[in-house]
Amino acid sequence: MSTISVTNSAQGPAPPNSHAATATDSLSDILEYISSSWDTLTRTMNRCESLEDTKTGGEAVLYLPAEMAVPPDIAELQNRCRVRVEHLPIKITKPGEIDLNKIPNEGLLYLENPYVVPGGQFNEMYGWDSYFIVRGLLRDHRTELAKGMVENFFFEINHYGSVLNANRTYYLTRSQPPFLSSMILAVWDAETAAGKQSLAWLEKAYPFALRDYEQWNQEPHLAGDTGLSRYFDHADGPVPEIMGDPSHYYRGAANFFLAHDDAFHSVLMEDSGSNSNGPILGPRFPVFVCNPETTDAGSSQCAPASRVALSADFYKGDRSMRESGFDVTFRFGPFGAATHHFAPVCLNSLLYKTEKDLERMSLLLGHPRDAKNWKNKADQRRKRMIQYFWDDQKGLFFDYNFVSGKRSKYEYATTFYPLWAGLATKIEARAITRNLNSFEQPGGIAMSRTESQAQWDFPYGWAPIQLLAVEGLRRYGYEREADRISENFLSMIVENFRREHTIREKYNVVTRSSGTNVVEGYRQNVTGFGWTNAVFLELLQESSNGMSRLGKNQKEGQEKGTIQNGGT
Repeated sequence: MSTISVTNSAQGPAPPNSHAATATDSLSDILEYISSSWDTLTRTMNRCESLEDTKTGGEAVLYLPAEMAVPPDIAELQNRCRVRVEHLPIKITKPGEIDLNKIPNEGLLYLENPYVVPGGQFNEMYGWDSYFIVRGLLRDHRTELAKGMVENFFFEINHYGSVLNANRTYYLTRSQPPFLSSMILAVWDAETAAGKQSLAWLEKAYPFALRDYEQWNQEPHLAGDTGLSRYFDHADGPVPEIMGDPSHYYRGAANFFLAHDDAFHSVLMEDSGSNSNGPILGPRFPVFVCNPETTDAGSSQCAPASRVALSADFYKGDRSMRESGFDVTFRFGPFGAATHHFAPVCLNSLLYKTEKDLERMSLLLGHPRDAKNWKNKADQRRKRMIQYFWDDQKGLFFDYNFVSGKRSKYEYATTFYPLWAGLATKIEARAITRNLNSFEQPGGIAMSRTESQAQWDFPYGWAPIQLLAVEGLRRYGYEREADRISENFLSMIVENFRREHTIREKYNVVTRSSGTNVVEGYRQNVTGFGWTNAVFLELLQESSNGMSRLGKNQKEGQEKGTIQNGGT
């Protein structure tokens, strides 16, 4: 692995030129693309394409809640789309209540309202993707579609136990980063600005935001005795939704751990009659002993010496990493294997934000005592976060491993979340801003300084993190830095859109390209793409210079940074 840093020079406004003019021409094309993409990416339960799942394949099955009658349009769907309609085996009232073994065939979970999917193989409504998509829809004046998506989450909480990772049966055991209160208030603010304020709707929404909050503040989502929360999937063993054969991914993980002695014993176990690490839940992998002069494991000079398997704890970490949304990163150990051992900066920042949102909702609904209670909860969480996460010497927020009792040293872009949530002090915000060169690249913010070959690490940048970082910097008055990051990311999107005529899931922010070389985990760079479309609209609107510098940034993007590589 390598550690990467970059230094950027301040840029002044550029006068109009041919590059800026070309960028402006491309802007109209991008805006038209985004506008039409909302329709392309919209799914409803009565459309056949909504049922497809390229991740797992097999027969299309649509599941209704156990307590719900079959709607007439769904009954008609069975013949037209060749889909089997079934009911879930039990009524679900809380997260993790259902045993997935009782659902033999994977399928789509029914939702009442139309929704926007990310794109590509992600053909369902995702938890945290939807926050950014909702903001994009509201920016594009598609309020009813955005509001319907929020109400779909109410439906999930009522009938599937929680806000789900996404509405597929294999996601019934985990959620995603909690943005529900932020979605609710985004819709509320948009409708209020349009003169359509509805306290009745906010009163309806409040208990759902409360139920979403509560699942993160009770076992098994508690991070030891820290008073903070963690990611945790209620199920065990391998996940089925990895594109292709999931065992190929897990074989790659096992191979990595075999090659790294320091991680071997905690994650791998021998396939023997008894194991102190518990039952074997996934595939067994043969380990070969070979003549070093041969590379053919099938030759007579090689023989399987033993078989190994990934531990149950590895699979719990793997599943919990997927609840975090950051799949795959090595931030919580290689392959995210220790995710459930950490109190993460991102999750607890979002829960602080939820507490502040519930405080605001309580005041709007005329409940000052409740508002005071939420303020106290937020203040307590903030103090704990500073205690466990803030590194004064490094000037960054780090995740905390509550099992080992040690703060992580993995520098990660979630350090900007406390700025976005508003919990950082002015001193902490200043320190993080001074450390921008740890993350800032010619195309925006890179996820980390570690090149793990996973998609949520260096050198990749993702739209939602750009938005949270930029809005966090603006919140503390760092407009110049926010504009620079925003315009670098926007101009990179413009440049790549001109070549490809599409918008991607992620970008290489060092080379300012959509070219990716992901080795660990998902390797595709999906087109579409819901949250990138949305963030483009938001950053464009928020940037104080708009598109005036995009032509210059597009031409000089590669010249902005001085890249330095050094071993770690």
